[in-house]
Amino acid sequence: MMAIRTTLTALLLVLGAAVTTSHGQMAGPIAPLPLPGAPSDSTTVPPSNNVPSLNDLATVLDKATAKEAQGRDWSTPVKLVIIFSGLAILPSLLMMMTSFTRIVIVLSFARRALSTQSIPPTVAVIGLALFLTLYTMAPTYAKVNTEAIQPYLADKIDFTKATDTAAGCIKEFMLRQSRRNDLALFVQMAKVAPPTTPMGIPLHIVIPAFIISEFRTAFEIGCLLFIPFLLIDMVIASVLLSAGMMMLPPVMISLPFKLILFILVDGWGLLAKSLSLGFQ
Repeated sequence: MMAIRTTLTALLLVLGAAVTTSHGQMAGPIAPLPLPGAPSDSTTVPPSNNVPSLNDLATVLDKATAKEAQGRDWSTPVKLVIIFSGLAILPSLLMMMTSFTRIVIVLSFARRALSTQSIPPTVAVIGLALFLTLYTMAPTYAKVNTEAIQPYLADKIDFTKATDTAAGCIKEFMLRQSRRNDLALFVQMAKVAPPTTPMGIPLHIVIPAFIISEFRTAFEIGCLLFIPFLLIDMVIASVLLSAGMMMLPPVMISLPFKLILFILVDGWGLLAKSLSLGFQ
């Protein structure tokens, strides 16, 4: 019993350290791409209550599709085509241009490491990932609201300028999370002149670089999550083999120990905290 208690204590420490450091800082040699004009210590982000509300978004749609008195603006049918095309690709934008990709992959790794099959259900994992995405993207959405949506609603900028400003805010977020090597790879493959500033990189180059950077970070976090649970499986398999119970599946015995370990270290809370801090 003393050996089992010592083993569980060590595994608790390993899992706690792995989950706590799983917010993207494990890749020490590859630093995030610094943005021009951004301070090195910490940036001041708008408060989360500046996130655009559903009423603001509905007002934007209503104003964008209304008939304009000026003949220079786009016609209403053209605006409708653009807006509905954007709504059609909205799921892809949510998955590939926000923090959703990393979060849902890490949560899937955690469920796989626990060997709980379909518990929590896939719809619950995706729902948690969705709301964690809204939480982690709140500063970026607040900046979009302040610099694009509210000026457009106040008739200070036109629709084209608002969309360019909103795209710039999203690009700034993706550049902070992208790795230098990934950006350099796609700039080289595109055969374009290297830009003088990171914000000068075209959006069609930033998006794939951001996606593969998120894939790599998520898989690194998943590997760290698997280590303590793999140790539990190895210990249980060794005990069953020494006891001569080779026909008994080790997963049936190790599953309660995995659940107890994950509960004792508050695994879901640590995962949510670490994933949220990884995007600051």
